Amino acid sequence: MEQAAAAGDGAQQQRQKKSSAAKKAKKGGATGSSGGGAWPVVNPKKDLQVNRLKGTQLLTVPDFLTSAEAKAFVDVAESMGFTHQGSLGPLKGEAFRDNDRISVTDPLLAQTLWETGINRIFTDINIAGKVATSLNPNIRLYRYVEGQRFGRHIDESVNLGDGSRTQYTLLIYLSGKGSAKDSQALVGGETVFYDHWGGIVAEVAPVQGMALLHLHGARCMLHEARVVKKNVKYVLRSDVVFA
Repeated sequence: MEQAAAAGDGAQQQRQKKSSAAKKAKKGGATGSSGGGAWPVVNPKKDLQVNRLKGTQLLTVPDFLTSAEAKAFVDVAESMGFTHQGSLGPLKGEAFRDNDRISVTDPLLAQTLWETGINRIFTDINIAGKVATSLNPNIRLYRYVEGQRFGRHIDESVNLGDGSRTQYTLLIYLSGKGSAKDSQALVGGETVFYDHWGGIVAEVAPVQGMALLHLHGARCMLHEARVVKKNVKYVLRSDVVFA
């Protein structure tokens, strides 16, 4: 659902065949061991802290996943296998894109993540009289290795039928920055948001387990994933559905 001007992830999903890894992933559930395509157990979080960035609709939620939960998702994703995701670039109306991806449809995993605490974040948020009801069951896992990035783009809103439409992007960082002594700490890979004049509104450095939520569709800010300079960036992606 990410696009530069007229094309993006939603179109690419329709153009590309589902990989064998994604087909295998559909056999997994929202709970279970971290091997064999089954998703790790995710425990509900009682006291999530929600930060609003610079008076915008950008929300960050530290410790949405524990380090162990985030690492377990990475282990499962690596066991499933990623498929490279590229684009034709700005000359073809697409954002520059160079990363690896897994895409699965798993309503149970979406419900588990929703009930982990995202549902409580959206208790008092409505859009045009509609309220948040769930997460998009289309779950995507992204991997950026050194040198990979995703250029400036917007995320499209998706009509799921029955009056339901996605309105917010959910990103959960499964890896991130760490101490100088941490050999696995991520360097680079920030999610950067821009205003209509190209000025930087916010720079979000990935922190393992942190969630980032932002409006998409007509009100989506232009944003990019900066190049990864060292180690590997892992992200879990879904969308908040309003009805």
